[in-house]
Amino acid sequence: MNMSEKNKTNAPKGTKDIFYPEIKKWQYLEDHIRHFFSQFLYREIRTPIFEHSELFQRGIGSETEMVQKEMYTFLDKADRSLTLRPENTASVVRAALENNLFNQMFPLRFFYIGPMFRYEKPQKGRQRQFHQMGIEVFGDDSAGVDAEVIYSAYRFLEILNIKDMKLKVNSVGCRECRPGFLSKLASEAEKHHDQLCPDCQRKVHTNPLRIFDCKKQTCIEISTHFPVMIENLCSGCGEHFDQLKTSLSNLAVTYTVDPRIVRGLDYYVRTAFEITSGQLGAQDAVLGGGRYDDLVKELGGPDVPGTGFAAGLERIILHLDDTPGKEKKIILVAYQNQAIETQAVKLAKTLWEKGLTAYINYNSRNMKKQFKRGDRIDAHFAFILGEDEVQNNTISIKNMESKEQFTIKNEELDQWLKKNL
Repeated sequence: MNMSEKNKTNAPKGTKDIFYPEIKKWQYLEDHIRHFFSQFLYREIRTPIFEHSELFQRGIGSETEMVQKEMYTFLDKADRSLTLRPENTASVVRAALENNLFNQMFPLRFFYIGPMFRYEKPQKGRQRQFHQMGIEVFGDDSAGVDAEVIYSAYRFLEILNIKDMKLKVNSVGCRECRPGFLSKLASEAEKHHDQLCPDCQRKVHTNPLRIFDCKKQTCIEISTHFPVMIENLCSGCGEHFDQLKTSLSNLAVTYTVDPRIVRGLDYYVRTAFEITSGQLGAQDAVLGGGRYDDLVKELGGPDVPGTGFAAGLERIILHLDDTPGKEKKIILVAYQNQAIETQAVKLAKTLWEKGLTAYINYNSRNMKKQFKRGDRIDAHFAFILGEDEVQNNTISIKNMESKEQFTIKNEELDQWLKKNL
């Protein structure tokens, strides 16, 4: 190993640098999120990247895979246990409680965009530092708002031209009907204990509902014969689920009922849903969410219902075209010699103040090298100033693709820009 390799510093496993041109997709997606969800009266919220560990232990569930195996937890200098947020719903609830937002007019509607952290095996579309967007609605317990949330999620992806989408919905019951069902499920799973994988064997005694999350084929086949929640709902949950299906039909949203959709977090009640895409093969989950009516109360707040969803941006990015959105045209301002630099800078300033994208290569007086730089930055046009142009109050314009070149008068610039940019 040579010295340069020894001193080389790499990004930690499961993290990724994002830069041009890929960053264009991220900017396009983030702009789309902000514009689209404002139509539904969602307002952006930004929470800290780390929180007190207890928030996630109480909110997510101490027996979940996320809390048991995936959280990045550490002690600060005052020996307080802090955790990099593995998800954002608990953080949003904490922020709303701490800032007395639940005393405002209901329903409260938030959306967020930001990095999350989970110690898991990196895979296509998911890193250990990954990015999520999500929406949260508080103060409305109706199945109608669940349907609206699902509709907005589906429509959001549809506008992004994500293909071969499937919506799966389920009900995971409530605190009234779920305990009896979990007892029945655990009893049935115990009969097949030795055939289940080690993780599912543990879940039989901690949270048997999570068995339906297992991706191992043996566990999937065995659990197809287990009782399911939608056949054991109390009257309130059954009525809520029927209303959800009716509301989805009213919104012309196509769905299938899948009793295996349980989500990975303990705070979900009643509605649970997931949207997949066949566009990328095995990594098909794009977005998921549901209802969490007990979460605010569990975290020390009032009895306020909630519903929402989250989506991984990395997974969505994989579905986007190479050049999404309308890209601004780039103008190279080229000049013949140093004596003309002042006029070139003034021309660039004029373009910048009109909101246009302009670039000057200050380090080269060679026109040929300036044009090569223009090719490297994908300039659409070159505005050329030489001694003749300065003397005659003109600008030579070169189409960098067709190589066509022509001259306009300075006073014709505004008209040419309006017509061509």
